[in-house]
Amino acid sequence: MQYDEPAVNPIPPVVIVLCLIVVLVELALSAAAAGMIGGPQGIGWRVAAMQDYGYSPLVLDRLISVGDTSFDLLKRFVTYGFVHVNFTHALFAAALLLALGKFVGDVFRASAVLIIVFGALIMGAVVFGLIADGNAPLLGIYPAVYGLIGAFTYILWVRLGATGQNQAKAFQLIGFLLGLQLVFGLLFGSDLSWIAELTGFAYGFVVSIVVAPSGWAALLAKLRERS
Repeated sequence: MQYDEPAVNPIPPVVIVLCLIVVLVELALSAAAAGMIGGPQGIGWRVAAMQDYGYSPLVLDRLISVGDTSFDLLKRFVTYGFVHVNFTHALFAAALLLALGKFVGDVFRASAVLIIVFGALIMGAVVFGLIADGNAPLLGIYPAVYGLIGAFTYILWVRLGATGQNQAKAFQLIGFLLGLQLVFGLLFGSDLSWIAELTGFAYGFVVSIVVAPSGWAALLAKLRERS
């Protein structure tokens, strides 16, 4: 008897591509900082990338107050996700993106994964810009990772409901992460990036209702069963 199915499901290509972008950008910036590429100017590549591709509330302020819809401004709602503060910041982001992206990508279509990832980046930036003050920077793919956590939570929520179990258990992961973030914030101080991350989670959960297999129709059928 032959077994053609792999022991481990392959990682969806769309997740691999997203992770590679994060890794390759970080490798270039880290190599430049170490003087391996870019010459003397390479040391300043990370700062230049933060300035040219990063996001802050000032970006949203300019969009609203001046009506600036130039590509240089609008790109920042997405590009900030691929520039990280340092190697460790990027390493954890890539690992989480790979793990959660595989789980969600095994259930959702590639287009749905892209909608979750880029939508979470954009929505996270918008809400961050509305709440955070002044020049507070927002960097890294973490709002998109939290968007995938939202999709992951939705998948668990549906599965638990289908088996008659307590659906509140689906929110244990986000509860644990928020608690961990609170502890780290109390011990080491924290910035306001949690605003974008929590927004990414909420977006990922809500949009999954629409982009999940069978999407909105499946949810309506489930609600009719309860009524």
